[in-house]
Amino acid sequence: MAKTQQSRHRLAMTATNFLIWLVLSIIQLPQMVGDELDEAMRERMQQCAEQLSQEMARLLQELEQKSQEERRQEERIEEQSSFSWGALLFAALQQWQFWAIVGVLVLLFGLCWWLRKRSRQPASSSDEESSRSDREQVEVEEEDDDDDEDYLGRFFEEHIQWPVQTLATDCQVAKDLVGDVLCVLQVLLSNSFFPVLQPAIGVGNTFEGWSPDEKGIIYRLLVPLQPRRGHAFHLELGTAGDMPARNFCIHVELVCTCTREQLAENMLCFLHHPKEDLRRNQDPSLLRTLCTGSYLDVEKTAHWFQQLVKDAWVVLPVSSNHRLMVLPSSRSCKFQVTKGNNKSLFIEMIFGVRQGSSDIFLSSHTTEAISTPSTMWSESYAAAEVKFFRHMARRAPRDSFHLKCLQLCARILVGTGFSTYTLKTAVMHLLTTLPLSGWRRRDFLLRLQDIMQYLCCCLEEKRLNHFFFGNERVPEEIVLPPAFQMAKPVNLFQHLVQDPAAHAEALRELDELQDRLTRLLIYGC
Repeated sequence: MAKTQQSRHRLAMTATNFLIWLVLSIIQLPQMVGDELDEAMRERMQQCAEQLSQEMARLLQELEQKSQEERRQEERIEEQSSFSWGALLFAALQQWQFWAIVGVLVLLFGLCWWLRKRSRQPASSSDEESSRSDREQVEVEEEDDDDDEDYLGRFFEEHIQWPVQTLATDCQVAKDLVGDVLCVLQVLLSNSFFPVLQPAIGVGNTFEGWSPDEKGIIYRLLVPLQPRRGHAFHLELGTAGDMPARNFCIHVELVCTCTREQLAENMLCFLHHPKEDLRRNQDPSLLRTLCTGSYLDVEKTAHWFQQLVKDAWVVLPVSSNHRLMVLPSSRSCKFQVTKGNNKSLFIEMIFGVRQGSSDIFLSSHTTEAISTPSTMWSESYAAAEVKFFRHMARRAPRDSFHLKCLQLCARILVGTGFSTYTLKTAVMHLLTTLPLSGWRRRDFLLRLQDIMQYLCCCLEEKRLNHFFFGNERVPEEIVLPPAFQMAKPVNLFQHLVQDPAAHAEALRELDELQDRLTRLLIYGC
């Protein structure tokens, strides 16, 4: 059974790679100049034609072998001895690969017709051409070459039905709105012993610059928490410290404030003043408000913050023409903001405690389906990931398509066991392996092929390394804890090593992803 699945998997990969290679081969054929082609052009076209013929013959041969194997399983051995090309064609017609090839060929005939028509259009007047300098002619020729190479990228950019999004604008609106709420809360909490609220950090795919859909977009912001005076946070690794989804507890400790400066603020030391004096003359410590035992409680923190947001909203000027609806959530503060009957924004504020001075946090947000204890905080790499994509955006070409590749591949994951985090990890590895100049729009198909092949290799090896553990290619501007830099690579596919059935299912689903991607490229939706 496993061998059959691997055979089908290799066949799907071969077909998809062939489709992409077919597109690029035909598009890169020399264009006709006048009515004649020189000898080098003829040889190149002949070589391309021979390669296409050989590749088609090889694909049909593999389809024939696959059909014969399936017929043996159905106990029809006798009929296979008289297998004809007509039967082979009928079997091929039942395969999605054949229909995909037909669709691409139709598409390419249209592209080639456009290129031929373009090459035969009359040039500008000879008088104007003769007046140009040699330098201007070279520049024009280079621009034309770039336009020809980029045509395929521009075609797919227009052919594919991309979701209508205004991520950059909406991210800024969400960040400004959350910033206004936090400003009010910082004033309200200034004389309390609740955690200090730091400026929010936009996290998640929306703030990375991509999203698979235009519906259900959530703008997630992480609010760092710092201990107030008289308190200290100590991070303790939970008993289930498996990598990479590590859980921590945040131990809250009272510290002595018996110093001259703190006495001037009329603050009583929680450790050395009588409890009765503290009860009568000072607000309660964090241990008595947001903790369970001596550990910071996620659910108590979320409930406390939800109420604060409602109180802060009524004093904001934006509340006069916007409606706020706080949504149920046990580990964060989710709310919907609507202006009249217009578009609504869904915003989620999560809470985090920074590990040292790094870009890694302990977060209230969890993606696990199982119930997480209220005193458990998950290790989060979301802030570091946003920083990574901003780093790449500054260095990539202006027409870089790396986010489009990520967005397109994420659309085909729906209903499979592959997560967007797995896909994003693969793309992050490729972004630090391949030259950024190779992610331009004209290289769109090649990079899609690289992404699928990278996932294929990772699945076959049952290994996909976490991006931030033991990876020397992490950009220097991303600050990681020292333990991350010295750690051994962490395998996100470790569960596939331990579960052969899950591995076989993942290989089957990868075949389905290849199918979906091919259909999406051909039909645009």
